[in-house]
Amino acid sequence: MNIQKLPKKQGLYDPAFEKDNCGVGFIAHMKGHKSHEIVRQGLDLLNRLEHRGACGSDPLTGDGAGILIQIPHEFFKSECAKLKIELPEAGRYGTGLVFFPKDDRAEKLMKIFEEVTIREGLEMLGWRKVPVDNTQIGVVAAQVEPDMRQIFIGAGNIEDREVFERKLYVVRKQAGQAIRASGLAELYESYYICSLSCKTFIYKGQLMAPQVGRYFLDLSDPLLKTGLALVHSRYSTNTFPSWGRAQPMRMIAHNGEINTIRGNKNWMEARESMFETDLFDDVAKVVPVIPPGGSDSADFDQALEFLVQSGRSLPHAVMMMIPEPWSGHETMDDDKRSFFEFHASLMEPWDGPASITFTDGDVIGAVLDRNGLRPSRYIVTKDDYVIMASEVGVLPIDEANIAKKGRLQPGKMFFVDLKEGRIISDREIKSQLAAQNPYKEWLRECQVNLENLPVPENKTEAPIADLLTQQIAFGYTTEDLKLIMAPMIGTGMEATGSMGNDAALAVRSEKPQMLFNYFKQLFAQVTNPAIDSIREELVMSMEVTLGKERNLLAESPEHCRKLKIKHPLLTPDDFEKIKALDQEDIKTKTFSLLFPVAEGEAGMNGVLENLCADVSEAITEGFTILILSDRGVDESHASVPSLLAVGAVHHHLLRERTRTQVGLVVETGEAREMMHFALLIGYGAGAIYPYLAYETVASIIREKIYVEDIDLDRGIENFISSTRKGLFKIIAKMGISTIQSYRGAQIFEAVGLNESVISRFFTGTPSRISGVGLEILAQEVQARHRNAYERGKVIRPMLDPGGQYYWRRGEEKHMLDPTMIGMLQHATRSNDYQLFKKFSKISDEQNTRDCTLRGLFKFKKFNPIPLEEVEPISAITKRFCTGAMSIGSISREAHETLAIAMNRLGGKSNTGEGGEDSVRYTPDPNGDSRRSKIKQVASGRFGVSSYYLTNADELQIKIAQGAKPGEGGQLPGHKVSEYIAKIRHSTPGVGLISPPPHHDIYSIEDLQQLIFDLHNSNPNAEVSVKLVAEAGVGTIAAGVSKARAEGVLISGHDGGTGASPQTSIKHAGLPWELGLSETQQVLVLNDLRGRIRVQVDGQLKSGRDVVMGALLGADEFGFSTAPLVALGCILMRKCHLNTCSVGIATQDPELRKKFNGTPEAVVNFFNFIAEEVREL
Repeated sequence: MNIQKLPKKQGLYDPAFEKDNCGVGFIAHMKGHKSHEIVRQGLDLLNRLEHRGACGSDPLTGDGAGILIQIPHEFFKSECAKLKIELPEAGRYGTGLVFFPKDDRAEKLMKIFEEVTIREGLEMLGWRKVPVDNTQIGVVAAQVEPDMRQIFIGAGNIEDREVFERKLYVVRKQAGQAIRASGLAELYESYYICSLSCKTFIYKGQLMAPQVGRYFLDLSDPLLKTGLALVHSRYSTNTFPSWGRAQPMRMIAHNGEINTIRGNKNWMEARESMFETDLFDDVAKVVPVIPPGGSDSADFDQALEFLVQSGRSLPHAVMMMIPEPWSGHETMDDDKRSFFEFHASLMEPWDGPASITFTDGDVIGAVLDRNGLRPSRYIVTKDDYVIMASEVGVLPIDEANIAKKGRLQPGKMFFVDLKEGRIISDREIKSQLAAQNPYKEWLRECQVNLENLPVPENKTEAPIADLLTQQIAFGYTTEDLKLIMAPMIGTGMEATGSMGNDAALAVRSEKPQMLFNYFKQLFAQVTNPAIDSIREELVMSMEVTLGKERNLLAESPEHCRKLKIKHPLLTPDDFEKIKALDQEDIKTKTFSLLFPVAEGEAGMNGVLENLCADVSEAITEGFTILILSDRGVDESHASVPSLLAVGAVHHHLLRERTRTQVGLVVETGEAREMMHFALLIGYGAGAIYPYLAYETVASIIREKIYVEDIDLDRGIENFISSTRKGLFKIIAKMGISTIQSYRGAQIFEAVGLNESVISRFFTGTPSRISGVGLEILAQEVQARHRNAYERGKVIRPMLDPGGQYYWRRGEEKHMLDPTMIGMLQHATRSNDYQLFKKFSKISDEQNTRDCTLRGLFKFKKFNPIPLEEVEPISAITKRFCTGAMSIGSISREAHETLAIAMNRLGGKSNTGEGGEDSVRYTPDPNGDSRRSKIKQVASGRFGVSSYYLTNADELQIKIAQGAKPGEGGQLPGHKVSEYIAKIRHSTPGVGLISPPPHHDIYSIEDLQQLIFDLHNSNPNAEVSVKLVAEAGVGTIAAGVSKARAEGVLISGHDGGTGASPQTSIKHAGLPWELGLSETQQVLVLNDLRGRIRVQVDGQLKSGRDVVMGALLGADEFGFSTAPLVALGCILMRKCHLNTCSVGIATQDPELRKKFNGTPEAVVNFFNFIAEEVREL
């Protein structure tokens, strides 16, 4: 029997995707006075946080709850006396709660524990079976309930309590390793050590908050006394019982999410080879610091505990892991800024929304992330009690007894020292730590600032003579120059586009693809918020350091002997400075990525193998900055894709445990847009020099193509500025604030790369459908090289038109082309089902097949049944919805026509996030209704009112949108007419941008609150939540179900938009086939599928699309682009410009007169779809 029922990785489900949000709090007596009253009040506090926890299909099995207290010596002494265990005085013994399986392994595991204890020179005092009452816990929790044992260990001849605490840490780590080596049990699965300490003790389990005090009988004994109580109530996105994942952890209770966890773990593992300290007789005994299988909270706790046991104070370690935003903080004290800057050379922040309460038994406190994205409020009473929790009102306190109250500020620390008997302010504690070493002097003496270095007189690289040939070889297209780079050069802003990405996936494309195109950005939704990179810019940072890291467990001037760079995108002068570096401990070496193009895969693989060997050798030679360069491509040499080279070196050095000894710089001709830069940084690059992009910028300016008159310096500056903004937005989508944390965090999913490529070059990256290998990647490099050098001998060389963003004849395949558009419009307007069948046949057998994952699926053959036995059209159309296209993004005429059509069909139209005119709530004289059944509530709350909410059949909370997940909707000012402004309660002519997060949804329990509020606003309406497909979306959907939503919508990456950055349209989100399948599988695994309705949308155009969606788990189906085409849309992709020539996506009165769409055409389209579904 195991102590958790967390399924193994299966199908599209991966336990690594599990998320949790929570309620946290503590109560302590400031003077350290111990009493049973604090236990009682701690449990009361926990009970009042019950709504921040959750339960799943079993209403009596919670997601986890617990309480951490100081060791109640008097109580334990009494209990041990009954067992004839003689406890020494307080502080001279350690104890902890251990979960064992309820079978014969328990005795064997206890024996291993005892052997380790004795081997480490401590005294084994005995075991106690912890008394519990399991009659009131849920069936699911009871099925995996562990055997609860309490261990007692004597200090032996160790006199110092801190030394003893450290030795207990070694025993716990060694016992875990020994148990794992025995093969009898796995951590979290069949055993778990809640804590082992001479200061604190933890009671926790797979319980609901009110069950904790009743389950653990110890907690009701008046002898059980403590001076502090730290509590936690967990809300997990799954319903799988896992006793070991409950909190508090050994030192923390965490409400939030660590978004950079993959990178943090990789970097910590890489640093282990350099650990040195006299505090452990052998530091190898406590590595790995972070064992596999834990949650992000557990991993954070392990890292924090290691830093503390290695000699740093608890607040010092906390400040290293969750630093204040310091780089852009102009008024911060110099000493404090120097403290943070110095420690940035030691390790990266653990970034993400977090309220972390912490204690070691002597002190207790809390820290809030730099954005303040988790609530933390405190009260100090006149009788010396301190209470902190996720919200106010957790304990009844007489107002007359309150000495002070407030909330924890972003990045600030609340700290109580029970030994000193006082609250130590954030300013005081940080000032003390900042003064313990001369960090300011160390930085001044040792850190090298790139800005201050002179530009070398003799530049090493001449301008590129064969620019066009190089551009072709590196895959540049006319679209790249015109649609992506020109707006960046001219405005300093990202390029904006509209409609969805209906081009073929890279793995399905017939055209050679850049390796970058096989990856999709991940993003935050529900369990943690995306960050508003514009409004939160003050707390965001692009600063990076390059060079060799030192021993994390020590501090010296040499620790900051690194190169400081303001921004990872290097200018030509910056790059020349770096190449010329040859200082003590800061030396650079360049490695070529070129290979003989004729050798194909073998040549590319050979270069990669040699590259890995060469960088290892360079490290032994003392080089600390390695430059990977693809410069020099010629007629006989091509380059390894820069991303492949970065991934190869990064993971090779991680495996060799030498990654932290060097910084990586990439000199590349490939990278020219935000996604390219984000990928290179995300897989380990510290800085990038896009030399060909700069040459291209100069060419565009010089030849005055695509941009107005602009000088070269301003053009380069704009290009860098727009890239900086774009990178901020990309990392903000994931709730990350610093590029240092983003580096190596690998926050992407691969779509179409096989396991050998992933495991070797992009280890740990989700890639769930396999795909191409090194051979195909090499062939794509060769194809681009042939276009540049061989085709150029026959015809005049010219850039490929592209076709990624717009359909071009003979170029990239799109799901809709002019012929298809005309066919669909003619069929729906003339009610010609046979013509529609021709349209759908071409769509299914050519365009969709060649562009999408579902195009690869085939139906199994079964015996057909008579058509009259199949569900009628009228029943099927009730499952159809139109997408959330707001009035404003499309015209009033188009919006109302869609509503009329869907109401005639019995389906549902969706307002989108722009509100709805109340006159539409009254039916027309002919009986038609222009009222949308689905009313959307988005982050901007545009048009949302009580009247709006009460006139809905369904209220949809928009968390994300397929074309731009992690970002808010945007409506350009020229589309905000007086009518639109009136509906949206805004000002005419002023552009509207919804913030990326809902400012009342920072976690899953906040979503639950909004769902509750919406149910109360309209008890007759169901509530649904709109998500976008990504790795882990099934886990989020399970959390949505537990939050009591009736529906969840999974949108594909190819959904449409009225306006969005081009990089988001192209590179964010995943195909709905993956997201929907994962959602179905996870909901079934959690026994939640029967509680929620699942909808899917994203380029649905035929009956086959609907049936495929149904087979993968959908109950309802959303359509946006196809109904617009039926209304007259010709996919000009000018929606954001207000120049739609058919009157659909415009607010221009003259252009709106050209609208000639009819409800009948939309009705015909959906009836055709339904009839195809019946036939299939």
